[in-house]
Amino acid sequence: MWDTFIGKRLKGCGYALKGALLLLKSEASIQVQTVLAILMTIAGFYFDISPTEWMLQIFSIGLVMSIEGLNTAAEEIADFVHPDFHNKIGFIKDVAAGAVFFAAIAAILVGCIIYIPKF
Repeated sequence: MWDTFIGKRLKGCGYALKGALLLLKSEASIQVQTVLAILMTIAGFYFDISPTEWMLQIFSIGLVMSIEGLNTAAEEIADFVHPDFHNKIGFIKDVAAGAVFFAAIAAILVGCIIYIPKF
């Protein structure tokens, strides 16, 4: 069954779910982002945001959490390849963290655009 097209896709989904659970269990930054995502979802229901606002909020949450996961992967690879301090590894880690920063700032701005008028 796992050798079929659909079986391979299902197996791939299993690996993706495993990776998401590993992130949630082991990464404090993802845990914080998950709590924020839950709070923003509750706020969305409370303030009865529009379908467009929901799309922007969901996209922003997904973007930040996805890039946070990629940042974690980059850090893990860098530590595996070169466990000791190295300027190039530090640069790679900083750039990956910078990508998360840009996504988080964009998400904060989206949240401000959606919620500030509701106050």
